[in-house]
Amino acid sequence: MATKLILVGGFLGAGKTTLLAKMASVMTNQGKKVGLITNDQASALVDTVLLEQLGDTKESVEEVSGSCFCCNFPGFRKAVSHMKDDLAADIIIAEPVGSCTDLSATILQPLKKYAEDTLSIAPLSVMVDPKRLTNILDKKTGDLHPSAAYILEKQLDEADIIVINKIDLLTAEELETLKNRAIARWPNTAVFAISAQTGVGVTEWVTDVLAQKKAGIRLAEVDYDVYAEGEAVLGWLNTSLELKGKQIDCDGLLQSLLSSLGSRFDEMQASVGHVKALVIANNKVIVGNITGKKDTLQLRGSVGNTDEASLTVNARVEMSPEELKTIVLDEITKACKDGIEVKETALKCLQPGRPNPTYRFDAVV
Repeated sequence: MATKLILVGGFLGAGKTTLLAKMASVMTNQGKKVGLITNDQASALVDTVLLEQLGDTKESVEEVSGSCFCCNFPGFRKAVSHMKDDLAADIIIAEPVGSCTDLSATILQPLKKYAEDTLSIAPLSVMVDPKRLTNILDKKTGDLHPSAAYILEKQLDEADIIVINKIDLLTAEELETLKNRAIARWPNTAVFAISAQTGVGVTEWVTDVLAQKKAGIRLAEVDYDVYAEGEAVLGWLNTSLELKGKQIDCDGLLQSLLSSLGSRFDEMQASVGHVKALVIANNKVIVGNITGKKDTLQLRGSVGNTDEASLTVNARVEMSPEELKTIVLDEITKACKDGIEVKETALKCLQPGRPNPTYRFDAVV
């Protein structure tokens, strides 16, 4: 039987990594062997570190870094082959870079042409945050640069399945209204509503994804000049550090760091794609993220006090990479006061270049 490949797209902050973890748990409990592939413009990715900490997936996480799946299609195929051939995965779930679109033309169609004998391609699912979905439906950009909002809209235009996440933030009436509006806007696209955090609706969506046979049934019309600008307006930073001290309050440190970063960006009126940070110590994890204004800050897990820990921070914010680097490192220094020794193990700060996909099909295979 061909290995099932599930691509889960969606803009920065939509909750894709949380969903991947939940999906892996659901499928593993069904007796399936699951492989996960993450993707970013640079290494030291919070998503990869977090997924590697999960008992069910620790040995089955692969990262394609340095460019997006579409611009490094051979690297993506290599990661898929490793999962399929070396780890014997029944199901592979791949998470593209959150600022990528045109996935149907640049990933699904090439896969359908060149890998149809070895892979069973699932429909393209695109996750979306309720607030950002509402803005798109209202023809507003919200807290995003207009070109970044354009990317989000194109992601939804090409989706085989739209997955509205974070429904725990909505009332039943609000959810019903939002679903109906999405169905009216994309009448030929299936719409699911889930909470990746609580698990509500995840099993139903997974069941449908596994049952569907058609994938990449439409192509979006994408203006690559606008697409390139939408990615380039964001500074990208990935860093990882080792912390040493006497009984470091890791939970308090992460709360303080993200809160301070949120305040800084709000004061500057800088649009946040996402800010993710994670602390690991003694096989325990605490992870936090901001997906807009400071009031979107959420923390999950707990590490408690320890003498040694590792900290990973990823930030995607509308400003120059140099300015982003200065702010993030400044706030890390402030959060790690009181005798905490900080050793930087990785740091990459960049502005994404123009997307240059390996393949781009102009017709559905």
